[in-house]
Amino acid sequence: MNRVYVCSCFGITEKQVREHAEAGACTPRQIASASKAGTDCGSCVRSIQSILGRGGCPRRELLGTAAVETATAETAVAQSAVVQAAAAQSAAVRAVATSVGREAA
Repeated sequence: MNRVYVCSCFGITEKQVREHAEAGACTPRQIASASKAGTDCGSCVRSIQSILGRGGCPRRELLGTAAVETATAETAVAQSAVVQAAAAQSAAVRAVATSVGREAA
């Protein structure tokens, strides 16, 4: 029997990664949750990404454009949150600068 180990820290094989993918794990983080692979030294994460990218995740075809649309929407929400946080920080900096200017006068 020829075993190809993906994660030597936890002894996880390529076959096990594929089995987890078939069960629904489609990202390295989901594989890590299912098997611990990638949670110690991290050197196997790229191998896991490669396996998932080679059809190790049957759900990708089912998700298709809906997954892309969801990811795009999530990115837009995250970008909006960053912009709002930056605006709040700028307002706080201006408030401090104004208050320091009043104290100096």
